[in-house]
Amino acid sequence: MFCAISGVTPEEPVVSRKSGLLFERRLIEKHISENGTCPVTGENLSTEDLISIQTNKAVKPRPLQAASIPGMLGLFQNEWDALMLSNYSLEQQLHTARQELSHALYQHDAACRVIARLKKERDEARQRLVQASRQAPPAEVVAPTPASANGKRAPEDEPEPVAPGKKAKQGITQEIIKELTDCNARLSGQRKKRQISETLATTESLEKYTQIASHPLHKTVKPGICATDIHPSKDYILTGGVDSSAIVFNRASGEIVSTLAGHSKRVTSVKFVPRDELVLTGSADKTVRIWQGQDDGSYNCKHTLKDHTSEVRAVTLHATRNYFVTASLDKTWGFYDLSTGLCLTQVSEATVQDGFTSAAFHPDGLILGTGTAESLVRIWDVKTQANVAKFEGHTGPVTDISFSENGYFLATAATDGVKLWDLRKLKNFRSFAPYESGTPTNTVEFDFSGSYLAVGGSDIRVYQVASVKQEWNTVKVFPDLSGTGVLHSFLERAFHSRHLLLLMTASSAFWELRHQGLRYQQQPPSCIQVNTRFLR
Repeated sequence: MFCAISGVTPEEPVVSRKSGLLFERRLIEKHISENGTCPVTGENLSTEDLISIQTNKAVKPRPLQAASIPGMLGLFQNEWDALMLSNYSLEQQLHTARQELSHALYQHDAACRVIARLKKERDEARQRLVQASRQAPPAEVVAPTPASANGKRAPEDEPEPVAPGKKAKQGITQEIIKELTDCNARLSGQRKKRQISETLATTESLEKYTQIASHPLHKTVKPGICATDIHPSKDYILTGGVDSSAIVFNRASGEIVSTLAGHSKRVTSVKFVPRDELVLTGSADKTVRIWQGQDDGSYNCKHTLKDHTSEVRAVTLHATRNYFVTASLDKTWGFYDLSTGLCLTQVSEATVQDGFTSAAFHPDGLILGTGTAESLVRIWDVKTQANVAKFEGHTGPVTDISFSENGYFLATAATDGVKLWDLRKLKNFRSFAPYESGTPTNTVEFDFSGSYLAVGGSDIRVYQVASVKQEWNTVKVFPDLSGTGVLHSFLERAFHSRHLLLLMTASSAFWELRHQGLRYQQQPPSCIQVNTRFLR
């Protein structure tokens, strides 16, 4: 008798009541537990339907192949052949899978190439569109109506936009150019007659500057002050932080006047606009916001500008206080009307390989300087938006630029230090490499009188400005108050005829230093970097 499942003599035989078939008990019980049916007839079957059979213990006969050594060798040979056939089948399947994967990778690479080509064609089309809109006759431009919250609403009868999500730019009209030219003539004439203020700190005073206070402002979860500015008439300090907010701080009272919350990423640039109590903030979230001061001291967002497609790295205000420029990593800079928040023109050039990392207006307002991530300094004519000069020689992104008040010098900072450029001869006449290799220079700033130049890196150094031929002596070296070896900017201003120095830190706090003998006893918090700037 043989098991109906295994075909061999069962060790513990049982018989089904329903079908009368013989089974090995362990096999049929396992099948019933899994399926509940007879494996042969398919009828419902349970363990109660099984009847045990009492038999003598059966001795299983050896198979014929295992009865002799040649038979066993043959059995082994058959098993080896089956194993080789199975291995060959697996290799064939692996080869097929590799071919399919290779084909899929080739299709993916081809798709990436097509996407890259389409993106390049899109960028070229956008550049041609910007150039065409800039060259369009002003007479054909419809006068803009008051802007909406994002500063880009157009009149109802304006034609459809020429590109998805973009409005045709008005351009810098002849009336605006005349306003800029008149401002240039007025400031140039005043500069020749201007005298250095009697309250300007002397070199002896700078040597006595010492810390008197530390003001933590921003959240400690994401510490850091990325940008700073000071109100020209009030004792207010404006800071932009990594925590995506800007803060207006009253230095005299030591209290926060207002917190400007609305950006979704770090605030990279801030500017006070004394006229109408406005504040400009640029952010890594690709937007620029215009804030309006209220009677109660708070600030409301007046416009949100979304013309850039990448991080906004710099916001600089024109001398007329009616216009401002933004520079972005999307390889463009935009010229805006401050009152309406409209982007009058957005300039891009095919030769700009990487985005803009810094920007500043010349004191007279007809020249714009920009630093790029490709180690170049570009000078632009604001009236024609043409790149009129290009300074080469830096290593690494140009992190900051500053024009001297005399209008002749330009200071630029990068990984390799600071370079001074003569704008009359368009050449480099002096270079500073104050720090060790690998320590970048993060900031550079002339004071309002043009008498001092501050450089920020692993510490802050103040140089006395001389002529092109004379040496620029180091007046003071301020050590890193944060203990991190990374300082990012520098602030100096005279309050009520008392020379005050402010060091802004990326630890969400800033320090005050004065040449009086006062010291602030509280230990300043640890910080990541320092933002500094000379103040008027």
